[in-house]
Amino acid sequence: MMSTEQNERITLSGKGRPAGELLRRYWQPVALVDELAPRRPVIPVKIMGEELVLFRNVSGTLGLIGRFCPHRGADLCYGRLEDGGLRCAFHGWLFDRAGQCLEQPAEPETSRMFQRIKTVGYPVTEKNGIVFAYMGPGEPPGFAAFDCFTAPLEYTFAFKGWIESNWLQALEVGIDPAHASFLHRYLEDEDPGKSYGKQFRDLVGDSEIPMTRLLREYPRPEINVEHTDYGLRITTLRHMENGKTHVRVTNQIFPAAITIPLSNEMTITQWHVPIDDYNCYWYAIFTSFGDKVDKDLMRRQRLALYQLPDYVPNKNKRNNYGYDPAEQAVKTYTGMGLDINVHDQWAVESMGPIQDRTKEHLAKSDRAIVQYRKILLSAIAQVSSGKVHDLPLRGDDAACASIKGPVAIDTIARKEDWTIAWTEQDAQRRAACAWQPSEVRME
Repeated sequence: MMSTEQNERITLSGKGRPAGELLRRYWQPVALVDELAPRRPVIPVKIMGEELVLFRNVSGTLGLIGRFCPHRGADLCYGRLEDGGLRCAFHGWLFDRAGQCLEQPAEPETSRMFQRIKTVGYPVTEKNGIVFAYMGPGEPPGFAAFDCFTAPLEYTFAFKGWIESNWLQALEVGIDPAHASFLHRYLEDEDPGKSYGKQFRDLVGDSEIPMTRLLREYPRPEINVEHTDYGLRITTLRHMENGKTHVRVTNQIFPAAITIPLSNEMTITQWHVPIDDYNCYWYAIFTSFGDKVDKDLMRRQRLALYQLPDYVPNKNKRNNYGYDPAEQAVKTYTGMGLDINVHDQWAVESMGPIQDRTKEHLAKSDRAIVQYRKILLSAIAQVSSGKVHDLPLRGDDAACASIKGPVAIDTIARKEDWTIAWTEQDAQRRAACAWQPSEVRME
């Protein structure tokens, strides 16, 4: 169990809060590129409690600055894209993409007051459909050469969704391999031929067993956790009666992301980003090692489940997540439909806006969560003592470029061969991939 002070230390994300100061030392997703529609590329962003505005200026360059004009607080989300920046519609003050005021057209021509006016501004960059921002002090770290960043755009798809809970409990469901046998249990198996873009509906590796059946029939996994240069590698083994073992490799990318297999050919890298202490977004890049991604299909699948512009799920606490006791009796373990995002959403939201960890009782199957919290607390202490360069993934471009992968895969092997089977399958997948992803070191 944790103390209340420890729980607040690892969950609260505002400026000056320990976890918030750690998260600000990393690039964080702030928007989908799709949200910056060509007709009006100006949108509000709220992240870690800060109210910002993201815009693309007339030359195509992105800026992320404070949402409210430092003159008298008017909303810059309604500003005009003019003269290389964003101009407040109230009195015409013009701001560049770093937040510096460039003009105050209502002031005397001789006035230089604008030179002293600056609102907050953060560096931003685009990576395969997601806009990332660095909100911390000093130089931002480099980007690792992860598959989701190095794959060509046409082999990726980006999306996001709102969760009404603290970021940490949303992350922790992704590093909990045991829950899939229960929370995502389907009592009948769907046709794998209709599984494109869906998780846990595929056949496992080259076998004829659907993932839904395997998770249902083998609910007591053996979970192994390794520390890596990017965070944690989690290897989950489900030993089968025929002398074989299902091997599922997932990852925690520090500080707040996961990489997991969606199917035989596709992985998901998913970030959990605080909107404030009580709400968060998940942002995901789906990466294909097979064919180019059918973006239209994946977009249609997901837009049918979410309300724009905020990407709020159609099924949520206000309609009981679509819960149907008749479905729960014969079709799904939760009775909340077939979308696993809804299952996860219910699980983390049902804990309350911030889970009270002073009352929890962690078990052996929570091994990855225990290890992650140790890393998180250690990293928060390092930030407090100024040892930022010792943190995972905080190196410069050259150092981060050497970190590749990470491998996320499912396979079935003879029990005695599981340690090499998943690395061999990943190597084969990379060798056959059209965009030639980098080989991944396993040490």
